[in-house]
Amino acid sequence: MSGASLKARAAAGEPLRGVLVRVPAEELVEMAGVAGVDFVLLDCEHGPSDVLELRRHITAAQVYGMPVLVRVGEQDPQLVLRALDHGAAGVVVPHVDDAATAAAAVRAAHYPPLGERGFATYGRAGGYGTVTAADHLAAARDTLVVVMVESAEGCRRIPEVLAVEGVDGALVGPADLAVSMGTPGGGAETVEAVCAVHRAVAEAGSLRMDIVSSLQAAEDAFADGAHLVVHNLTAHLVRLLRGIAGKATAPGQEG
Repeated sequence: MSGASLKARAAAGEPLRGVLVRVPAEELVEMAGVAGVDFVLLDCEHGPSDVLELRRHITAAQVYGMPVLVRVGEQDPQLVLRALDHGAAGVVVPHVDDAATAAAAVRAAHYPPLGERGFATYGRAGGYGTVTAADHLAAARDTLVVVMVESAEGCRRIPEVLAVEGVDGALVGPADLAVSMGTPGGGAETVEAVCAVHRAVAEAGSLRMDIVSSLQAAEDAFADGAHLVVHNLTAHLVRLLRGIAGKATAPGQEG
């Protein structure tokens, strides 16, 4: 793994491939590390948010030098704090519909003066007290904050969201977005909304994260301008198991 931070690598234009882990199984994180995946996204919104499990998963990833992002619950600053203290490289924040919500996410994720995160060097992120305060503060500036756009309102307001200092990028949650627009299975209107968000991200010079369920979709996303692509590991595993069972793959949607 590169010595540069995940945020720096993405900003430098390196295409970064990750996996979304939604189940409490640190072995899956270890497998991703063995495979050389660039990062893992732990889902504490739709998956288990137990802090002890989170700590185990981050520890497993760090054995392989693999950065961890954590998708926290909606407006959950305490989980943001704990995830970062445990050593996460950043957070993915769901249901960000406006600049005020985006600013709250930044406040939770960053130390003053940009944010209000409580300062501590005695956890994993601070080397259990072996890292100086100055070095810890410098490293924390590379904390990645990605907001999730999951509603029609969020799509409309994405320019003001991206304008918030400390917001590094955006991820469209296509499943929630489709439901919010009254098209649970997706449709032309949802596709156009996603494209509009992607255009806004490009115009703002922000990072774009896409969630995908196939290798081809990942390559298409990179070709279209994504910086970080995260594979829905659950979907991949279920598709593999259905193939082994001789059953057709059921349709699904990311998010």
